[in-house]
Amino acid sequence: MATFESFSSEALGFLEGLKANNTKDWFAAHKTTYETQLKDPSKHFADGMAGALQDLTGQGHRSKIFRIYRDVRFSKDKTPYNAHLHIAFIPQGNAVQPPMWFFGLSPEKLSLGCGVFQYDKNALDAFRTAMAGPKGAELIQLTEDMRQDGFRIEDPELKRVPTGFDKDHPHAEALRRKGFAVWMDAGAPAFVIEPNLIERTSVLFGKLMPVFQLLSRDM
Repeated sequence: MATFESFSSEALGFLEGLKANNTKDWFAAHKTTYETQLKDPSKHFADGMAGALQDLTGQGHRSKIFRIYRDVRFSKDKTPYNAHLHIAFIPQGNAVQPPMWFFGLSPEKLSLGCGVFQYDKNALDAFRTAMAGPKGAELIQLTEDMRQDGFRIEDPELKRVPTGFDKDHPHAEALRRKGFAVWMDAGAPAFVIEPNLIERTSVLFGKLMPVFQLLSRDM
């Protein structure tokens, strides 16, 4: 199989068109473009990117390409399709809920991220225990440093420190989190149509390695 180089300008055109014409009729008329320019290339990119992340982290990864079809059963927004490409890369191992890598391509921009959106109950308990110790100070410092460097990090989800911890705990900022993810905007969507996409994306993911390393330790 040939090495994946990049997505095509037709792939970006498809996403732009879908955003402007998010209907079943339009999608049906352009389904061949979707399958040949976006769906199939996404699989090749995901396979290659998973290998690059193994090289970067020393851990095997599997990929998850999110469906283009929206679940509209419980949503007021009834548009049937996602006008973006989202791919997650999950490290393999014994961690209960490891940090993941995220690739998000929309008609407006390319965003890359690393972390955990929200821990489930068991993993959240372990996260909070870690945040109450020295690791909490590391996460608070990492948040400050990465924000200064232009990365996007959401504020803690809770207004108060959770039950079981001192309300004036010095790591309150970390304890009030239900997850921790850091995002960067890689620029215009045209980033993905230039050669060596996997290599260039891996370089950018490398800037998020401090997040991956911190969340991978002792949890």
